[in-house]
Amino acid sequence: MLKHAGMWTALAAIGLVGFLGCGQQGGNGGDSGQTRVAFITNGPASFWDVAEKGALAAGKDLNVQVDVFMPTDDVAGQKRIIEDLLIKGIDGIAISPIDPAGQTDLFNSAAEQTLFITHDSDAPESDRLCYIGMDNYDAGRICGEVVRQALPEGGEVMLFVGRLDQLNARQRRQGVIDAVLGRSPDPNRFDEPGSAISEGKYTILDTRVDGFDFAKAKADASDAISKYPDLDCMVGLFAYNPPLCLEAVKEADKLDTIKIVGFDEDQTTLQGIIDGEIFATVVQDPYMYGYEAVRVLTELHKGVEVDEALKSEQGTVFPEENKKYFSARVVKKSPAGEKWTTDDGQVIEEVEVEAFRTRLNELTK
Repeated sequence: MLKHAGMWTALAAIGLVGFLGCGQQGGNGGDSGQTRVAFITNGPASFWDVAEKGALAAGKDLNVQVDVFMPTDDVAGQKRIIEDLLIKGIDGIAISPIDPAGQTDLFNSAAEQTLFITHDSDAPESDRLCYIGMDNYDAGRICGEVVRQALPEGGEVMLFVGRLDQLNARQRRQGVIDAVLGRSPDPNRFDEPGSAISEGKYTILDTRVDGFDFAKAKADASDAISKYPDLDCMVGLFAYNPPLCLEAVKEADKLDTIKIVGFDEDQTTLQGIIDGEIFATVVQDPYMYGYEAVRVLTELHKGVEVDEALKSEQGTVFPEENKKYFSARVVKKSPAGEKWTTDDGQVIEEVEVEAFRTRLNELTK
């Protein structure tokens, strides 16, 4: 059952925060007396372009210098960025961990020297002060329910994801699998990739991991279509996966036989929903991840305690875990209704794609 069914508020942020005048990546001020914080992603993607807007908007609103980094060389890139920032005396760091287990020592060292929080994906075993994002297992279960909607008679499903070292990716993937197969919720369950899993009328064929390599992601999608002639649904779990799945399906001339379900609000994904080529996508709140990460770091730098710093009109705070969650939503061409509840108690909120894209464009222009 979903534990966190509060309103997902990214688009409601319009009118609540003064966001439209962006700062500059790499700094929006730079005088020695100004608080300076860093927002580090797990790589380059359209998802992070939206988060960057939120981070820079918070910097402008709060008169804080914000540096945004999107490393292209995975863990090594994050390590280099963190070490450089610490040498320069950064006041706070917000990061989306790539390999939380392998990066624990690095994160703990950073937490000894500056304010250190996570966003999008957590590193709960580290000394990070708090996490800002969503419950990825619950969001994965929502996605799995959407897959069942797309395939009411059952079928064969293939999953595509950038990494499985990231906690958010592991949880999201497992949530999809559990919901599609009709299992009871268990966030600690993990099905190793590499073999098919079946239950009733649904089969999860496999999970392809591309390592944030867009060319490989496209090749994985094309190969899956060729390898599995009866493939019924492709699920892209990172922002760039659904558009690349769509390219592969179009090239194979299988738009009529293969459904696509996605994650995140890539513009190609949204256009695919409008055109009837993608069934739906599950969206997060990257703008507010960026905005809240900067705001929370700013409050912490002022000496505010973590549980108080997390409080705002946006999201739901879980002080016992030092977490703030934003709820996922489903974007469709023709939503069945604003909210509905599944048999196992999941509350799913749906939104119409044209309205969603219009508000997203206003938010990020």
